[in-house]
Amino acid sequence: MHCELVVPGLFAAGAATRCAALELLLARGRSRSAPSRRLEGWLHDAFELGEQPLAAGALTLLAHGDDPGEACWARADPVHLRLMRDRLIVVPSEAFAVAREEAEALCEALNRHFAGALGLNACEPQRWCARLSETFAIDADSPLEVAGSDVDLSLPAGTRWHALLNEAQMVLHAHPVNEAREARGEPALNSVWLWGAGRVPRGAKCPWQSVAADDPVALGAARLAGARQRALPRSAQDWLERLPEDGRHLAVLDALRAPLALSHEAEVRAAVEALERRWFEPLLGALRAGRIGMLTLQVPDGAGGIAFETVRADLRRFWRRPKSIGGYA
Repeated sequence: MHCELVVPGLFAAGAATRCAALELLLARGRSRSAPSRRLEGWLHDAFELGEQPLAAGALTLLAHGDDPGEACWARADPVHLRLMRDRLIVVPSEAFAVAREEAEALCEALNRHFAGALGLNACEPQRWCARLSETFAIDADSPLEVAGSDVDLSLPAGTRWHALLNEAQMVLHAHPVNEAREARGEPALNSVWLWGAGRVPRGAKCPWQSVAADDPVALGAARLAGARQRALPRSAQDWLERLPEDGRHLAVLDALRAPLALSHEAEVRAAVEALERRWFEPLLGALRAGRIGMLTLQVPDGAGGIAFETVRADLRRFWRRPKSIGGYA
């Protein structure tokens, strides 16, 4: 069995802590370079989704069992725009809690206001999708990628995009949900961030029989490609227990993205330690025991993308000494 992991942000978090199992896997395996890409770009290429930009909205709907049809969908994730001295910065919803009831009430208000021109669906409390009545380019990064950035510098060009955003902000500003949140000292959900617009791709391909992830874009792409999909298990042990004895299987471990984007050093350290304990240690043990035949680890972002492949025999290459994962950045 061939197990594959994609772990965005791994080397950016490398200075947080030492990871004996991970460091051994990297040192003894064989590495190959790859283009540096964000997770969304890696998924787009890995699932062979065509020439069009990643249709994150349509794929998110697919992941939740909905049919995007022929409509153009975008992700419309709730964000908080925070006023600094002379600029507005983007705070993604990963930085705070959002209740399902809040998300549904805000989407309902936006749907009433836009009356079919923009139809929002709260697939998850922090991940919304919007059906666009017309197709127009939305060349924007995900909220995590622009966290802490100046809104004016992060917004794509295009008057229609700006007009939608301004209208949404006016609707959300005085909504009772946000008034209640501010009274509790919580950030208001005072805007939505449109990104990943497009129609569902005509097809997808992938080399994996199954895909485990929390990211709905990955799960939607897996569904389109005909691979089995499941939520990311708590640990590699849980993952392996449900996998067959052969085949190739992918797990998307993206727990580092949010704390890195938000510069939460303590949470970065905790996430690295959890990955080591729950994933890298059990997978190293499974490789040693012959439960899996090959482990591939993809780190798509950073100064350059890189992949490592390790088989059981590689573990005997004792002369290849482990080093801190920060040394691969």
